[in-house]
Amino acid sequence: MNWRPGRHIPYRRLPDRRSMGVAVAGFANFLNLYTPQAILPDIARDFGVGVVQAGLTITAPLLAVACVAPFAGTISDRLGRKKLMVGAAFLLVLPTLLVAAAPGLGAIVLWRFVQGLLLPFIFTVCVAYIGDECPGSAGIRAAGAYSVGTILGGFSGRMLAGLAAEAAGWRMGFVAVAALSLAAERRFVTIPGGLHAALGTYREHLRTRRLIATCGIGFATLFTNVAAYTYVNFYLAAPPFSLSPSQLGLVFVGYLLGVPTTSAATRLALRIGRRRTLAVAVGLASLGLLLTLAPDVLLVIVGLAVMSGGVFVIQAMSLGFIAATTKRAKSTAVGLYVTVYYIGGALGGLLPGGLWTHAGWTGVVALLVAMMVAIGVTGLRSWREPA
Repeated sequence: MNWRPGRHIPYRRLPDRRSMGVAVAGFANFLNLYTPQAILPDIARDFGVGVVQAGLTITAPLLAVACVAPFAGTISDRLGRKKLMVGAAFLLVLPTLLVAAAPGLGAIVLWRFVQGLLLPFIFTVCVAYIGDECPGSAGIRAAGAYSVGTILGGFSGRMLAGLAAEAAGWRMGFVAVAALSLAAERRFVTIPGGLHAALGTYREHLRTRRLIATCGIGFATLFTNVAAYTYVNFYLAAPPFSLSPSQLGLVFVGYLLGVPTTSAATRLALRIGRRRTLAVAVGLASLGLLLTLAPDVLLVIVGLAVMSGGVFVIQAMSLGFIAATTKRAKSTAVGLYVTVYYIGGALGGLLPGGLWTHAGWTGVVALLVAMMVAIGVTGLRSWREPA
């Protein structure tokens, strides 16, 4: 990612290597984040633990991200964005390999937590870059490109882990993801005064209602995505579906529907605005969730694909809205969003466990549809298009 100092450049004129750099950053971030989802039943069976305990392998990195995200932007302002992003991407390989060699579930959770400590230096810094360098409609397009990268990364990590697990066990799934991770600065405005001044910007952000509302939308978005793709694996691994790890990995092909829907939504938002586009996305995601209740594996997969399409549109709209409405200290604004976003993801891996135990997949779906309704109401009431 060759981000050199200079003036603002319209997104449509950015060289391909820069737009690709944004997408690659998203790919690297999500490649590692959700790797265990396709192999959670195997991990639970191997260590003799329940659904919630196995889900800690998803929750741990999300909690770590939430802890570090508030400071990632400030650190990047001091040390340089490109240096931190590239360094974090390379360092991710080590804890990924240590997960593969872990002797027990506790060690897996520990090394997954370490992965999460590194991820904010990719996500937060990249989104802040979009906000600084791609104003107005260019920000919508850049956020869309980043979202496409996250979709491809999330899909690749899950599918690769599932296929490798089928061939050589779940540990080989992490080795394969580490290998892909290994294969796989521009101008910014610093905040004078160091950490104290940076923390002061959080007080300003917490008084910005539109930003807080967008953080709430981010919370519900990742909560829904993590909960759906965590508990659906146990649903599909059990009778009457009884899918294998490789089959569960291929279920995530539906994740790729987020690529065309995000691209289409980017164009739609430029025509009708973010709020109307958000309403369409919420309806799409809710419909997909309801489709997964059908007692047919093909309809479940189609439902997950439709849900993914809606969820990733919501994510792209949220990122673009933050970039467009935050006038200063964009890095800390993104850090606040990322913190709340990943807290939502962490809770999405844990809180639906009770519903799963008592009401099964139907209970989980009911909760997630309620989350979608909350997103729609919040966005329609709080989002206003900037001039």
